[in-house]
Amino acid sequence: MYEQSQFFIGGKWTAPEGQSTITVLNPSTEEPSSSFIDGTNADMDKAVDAARAAFDFGPWPRMTPGERGAILAAAAVRLRAYNEEMAYALTGEMGSPIAQSTGAQMPVTVDLFEYYASLASQFTWESRRPTYDAANQDYDIVVRGEPVGVVAAIVPWNGPQIVAAMKLGPALLAGCTVILKPSPEATLNFLRFADAFHEAGLPAGVLNIVPAGREVGEYLVTHPRIDKVTFTGSPAAGRRIGALCGERIRRCTLELGGKSAAILLPDVDVASTVPNLVGPMMFISGQACNAQTRILAPRSRYEEVIDAMVATVEGVPYGDPYDMNTFVGPLASKAQLDRVTGYLELAKQEGAKAVIGGGRPKDFTKGYYVEKTVFRDVDNSMRIAQEEIFGPVYVVIPYDDVDNAVDIANDSVYGLAGSVWTADEVAGLEVAKRLRAGSLGVNFYSLDCAAPFGGFKGSGIGRERGTEGILPFLETKSILVRKGS
Repeated sequence: MYEQSQFFIGGKWTAPEGQSTITVLNPSTEEPSSSFIDGTNADMDKAVDAARAAFDFGPWPRMTPGERGAILAAAAVRLRAYNEEMAYALTGEMGSPIAQSTGAQMPVTVDLFEYYASLASQFTWESRRPTYDAANQDYDIVVRGEPVGVVAAIVPWNGPQIVAAMKLGPALLAGCTVILKPSPEATLNFLRFADAFHEAGLPAGVLNIVPAGREVGEYLVTHPRIDKVTFTGSPAAGRRIGALCGERIRRCTLELGGKSAAILLPDVDVASTVPNLVGPMMFISGQACNAQTRILAPRSRYEEVIDAMVATVEGVPYGDPYDMNTFVGPLASKAQLDRVTGYLELAKQEGAKAVIGGGRPKDFTKGYYVEKTVFRDVDNSMRIAQEEIFGPVYVVIPYDDVDNAVDIANDSVYGLAGSVWTADEVAGLEVAKRLRAGSLGVNFYSLDCAAPFGGFKGSGIGRERGTEGILPFLETKSILVRKGS
């Protein structure tokens, strides 16, 4: 049982202003796994004040990128030492299989901070360029990237550490100060996170962590002393945040989910391809925004793909998230279970046929479990092919030719991720270029620290990861100076 009775504000653990406690249930047992004090508007005021003071008067924005990068690197070392403790807290809160918590969620978090630490000396923070106008011929232009200011970073429950690192790595390296708001479903795994940065020597007030619900999150987004908002979560919440930031002319980055397609081209080796789709399809039990949930198969090979999908999905280890062999565990919460089972019923009403799964497993009397499910006879216009389900539920859609496959893949309000599978990787790359999505792979799909990540269309605004991830946390300033000065 993990408990949190204080918030990390101003470089230390401080008593909360409110006393309302939230208890989180373990998704595999439905027993209490953690509890924490729910943040209030007054707590957010304290956090914003601390971050504002650290930015306006503290050393952090005035340190060199190299000095800031050294602290990020030191924090990464401490996070690596806390890997197992944080991983078990995460599994107890939202059910991530422990092998993925220890082997992916925490290590990737560390990788991201190490990556951004390495960019301190590689990123172009300031440059000089010639003028163009004849009247300015005696001058040069100095172009500087300066930190945008105080950042509100709101992260989801499915990959909280990774998403936090995607935001904090570039924000902190840029010289910003941050208020991090974790989701109520995944808060306690951030206890050691705060300790790691404190132990690394991060100045007081640069990072503040206050867990809270939606209403207090909205208060943070609209706080007059915030300069930028970065959010990962649902499209509905993203639209609301975007509207609030638009009213205030406040910078925002939004990553809002997807309904990604994996296109199997007619020459694909089905036997080797389908097993390689399991990782991106089923990571954290399908509760990943970039999951390849639409499998597009050539009509001439549809039955072959269906058979391979059934055999592969059936063999994916399923069950207790604390078993190191488990790849698909429970869903994160009762609300998420209700959402996914609602889509399973909807699929049947729409005329799709479950070739594996399709309901609740009969041998689990407790826990938020849903069967690994594959639907066939799916048309891309069906809601189960258009809406993000966020569970281990996949649809196989037939197509007639490559142009038809591209049209189906692009026929979505989302545009986050996808992949192309083929014997001809040159041709596969050309198909990938035609897809309206921000993160793609050919005969492979994964994220990389150096690869910009974000979506087209309803999948969001802006990019995270890569050098592109630093840009949203910088303001660009140009200064005309006489040549030679």
